[in-house]
Amino acid sequence: MKGRVLIIAGSDSGGGAGIQADIKSVTAMGAFAATAITALTAQNTLGVHGIEAVSTAFLRQQIEVVLSDIGADAIKTGMLHDVPTILAVCEEIARLAPDTPLVVDPVMVAKGGHKLLADAAVATMTARLLPMASIITPNIPEAETLTGLTITDEASMHAACTALLSLGPKAVLLKGGHMTGDTLVDLLATPDGTTRYESPRIATRHTHGTGCTLGSALAAGLAQNMTLPDATSRARDYVRAAIMNAPGYGQGHGPLDHSARW
Repeated sequence: MKGRVLIIAGSDSGGGAGIQADIKSVTAMGAFAATAITALTAQNTLGVHGIEAVSTAFLRQQIEVVLSDIGADAIKTGMLHDVPTILAVCEEIARLAPDTPLVVDPVMVAKGGHKLLADAAVATMTARLLPMASIITPNIPEAETLTGLTITDEASMHAACTALLSLGPKAVLLKGGHMTGDTLVDLLATPDGTTRYESPRIATRHTHGTGCTLGSALAAGLAQNMTLPDATSRARDYVRAAIMNAPGYGQGHGPLDHSARW
């Protein structure tokens, strides 16, 4: 396998999102996934039913033992549910892997509506984690929370990208899945310009874990020394195939098929 990705995120017992989706996505890209788990969730397609946090001391230990032995060519963060967790992750990355590409998925709310980030932690994420990121991958609601803007169309997506870049990340992939219309638009923005991606919207309720899947596939591309636009394009193609081949499990927002070919 080529490319080592350390994923720092929460576990999804239903297997559709979180660490489970991350591992499957990185593996599908031909890279190697290692993990540091921030929390356990009791979760299925209907929602999050319980959360057990991992202590920050043990989280730090997971990060340290992976980086000191296996190493990482990219790091991806997902669910970081509170201020101590965010601070621990920032401090360990700064100490052990300050120059490693970092993909930050600013996970705030699960697909079923359960909050996965404490309100008090948003400011800490903005001030400490985002400036460390090589790229952040917010969806529309997350971008609105981070910027205070209302995003209703493509023009306001561009404005949000500018505002997000001002928070310090080197790049922003703003995902347009929460917008309406038959065409889905994502924007990849850097200080040098913006790349627009579009694809036909897929009418389905089986979209649980799309954000985790996209972010981890993107991180795998960076670990494999792909350019950011190429890694983004491949990750989007993979997510689209995984949605189209979703197995249809569960009564709510079902999981993707992470083994789908694209």
